[in-house]
Amino acid sequence: MRKGVIILFLVLLLVPAPGAYGAKAPGAEKDITLAFAGDILLDGFVGEQIAAYGVKFPFVKVAPALQQADLAFANLETPVSTRGKPAAKSFVFRSRPATLAGLSFAGIDGVTLANNHILDYGPDAMLDTLSYLDQYKLGHTGAGKNAAEAFMPYTKQIKGKRIAILGASRVLSGPSWHAGASRPGAASAYEPEPLLQAIRKSAQTDDYTIVYMHWNEEFKDYPLKESRTLARQMIDSGADIILGAHSHTLMGIEYYKHKPIYYSLGNFVFNRSTRGGEKTVHSMLLRFTISGEELSARITPVKIIGGQPNLMGAAYNKETIGLLNRLSYNARIGADGAVTEKQ
Repeated sequence: MRKGVIILFLVLLLVPAPGAYGAKAPGAEKDITLAFAGDILLDGFVGEQIAAYGVKFPFVKVAPALQQADLAFANLETPVSTRGKPAAKSFVFRSRPATLAGLSFAGIDGVTLANNHILDYGPDAMLDTLSYLDQYKLGHTGAGKNAAEAFMPYTKQIKGKRIAILGASRVLSGPSWHAGASRPGAASAYEPEPLLQAIRKSAQTDDYTIVYMHWNEEFKDYPLKESRTLARQMIDSGADIILGAHSHTLMGIEYYKHKPIYYSLGNFVFNRSTRGGEKTVHSMLLRFTISGEELSARITPVKIIGGQPNLMGAAYNKETIGLLNRLSYNARIGADGAVTEKQ
């Protein structure tokens, strides 16, 4: 065989097939891809890893998957500031402003701040977080200088579609954390309103309304009854997708009126929990594809190793998909991670 033919043969072997990782199938340029991840912490053990290896370190293994999406979003489980006094609670976090460069590197477009750590160092540190996110051109929802700002969705126009994401929390350290008419704080979902009103408003103007909730109990496998009730109320009000976090574990998937509810995406970049054990390192990336008027979903199992999310092999993926199938209600996850509603 001639040398030129051998080279051509090797080049053909290296060209990815249509639809493979890093390549687009025919017509895919018209599709819209949305990627979602769970809890991100940039303090504690993860903060030590960042100090040792740089701000990109937590994301280097998963950045390509996030960067490919038209929109990537997560839950930021920490204020970002150098100010404030720690709250009187068991676990308090505060991350250095420079750590936000890691989110930018990873291709993350925005975060929800509606969680039980955003006011760990008081309202000044929370307001600093909004300012630093703006400096790094990272969108945000779920907290603000007042309730109107806290319940304002993050929006992005993508290929002719307007995508809106609202963040809200049912896990906050007392009423002083709730954003009010003139009080800074987080978007509280302890009562259905004004969350449902914000959803109704978004549904009138946005093509897709997504709600990212902080809810349920830590280290549990199944959602609370109140969460399932609220999820239905949100969908009845016009939400198209419901996502959850806070349990630090993966939870199952449910469809209501053919709309998906992901009760917990688990941790993503996080310290290993001695209380929650091994299951707190099992995670996933969730990807939605909007093709015309069709919405499809696929999960990619992820394992947190040393505070860093890693894509794993076939055995781990099979185990994680099996777990999600056992935890889910009327959803089925295929061996390839495709999520569908059971008929």
